[in-house]
Amino acid sequence: MSLKHRAYAALKDRLLSGALTPGTLLSERRLAQSLKMSKTPVHGALERLEAEGFVTVTAQQGIIVRAVSPEEIADHFEIREAIETFVVARLAGKLTSEQAGLLKQNLAEHRRAVRQGDIAEHIRIDSEFHLHLCDCHGNKEITRAMGQIRDKIHRVMHHISTRFPTRMNGALSEHEAIVAALLAGDGPAAADRMTSHLRNGLQSVYDRAP
Repeated sequence: MSLKHRAYAALKDRLLSGALTPGTLLSERRLAQSLKMSKTPVHGALERLEAEGFVTVTAQQGIIVRAVSPEEIADHFEIREAIETFVVARLAGKLTSEQAGLLKQNLAEHRRAVRQGDIAEHIRIDSEFHLHLCDCHGNKEITRAMGQIRDKIHRVMHHISTRFPTRMNGALSEHEAIVAALLAGDGPAAADRMTSHLRNGLQSVYDRAP
């Protein structure tokens, strides 16, 4: 792995975990020191993160961690609804035993995370659930697009789950309902339940954001 990619991965992890919060002013020099590398790979990593919408670089203010606006969040959820309802409608009744087993395992891990109140694990498993459905469908472009969207709203979901952990229970129940419809071979029901799940997630952002 190149130094630039290592720097990118490390900084993105800090952004997604909430260690670097929106509005934080970043210093290439300090970031390089904390990563124990020169400024060159850090500069390259920040350029990539700027292109992906995670940071803003201006001559006046420097490098700032970018906040995601409510309008952007709504746009991301709208795209997800179009993609994910299509995916589950197509998958219903067609999952292999291995694919179904992985979904059931995901639900079991999710139940454990909810019982333990483990927010970080809840978010990881939630993301894994949605990406696994796209993987099962087999369209690589859909999987790639979903990965990018999930990254962009990850910070928002972390913030909401931290402040209002009861949403974890609702998300888990909705995942269980989606899987039940998939295993029953009911495509319309799977799509309807995915729609409800995503709209509930978006509503939780609007209801609970500061």
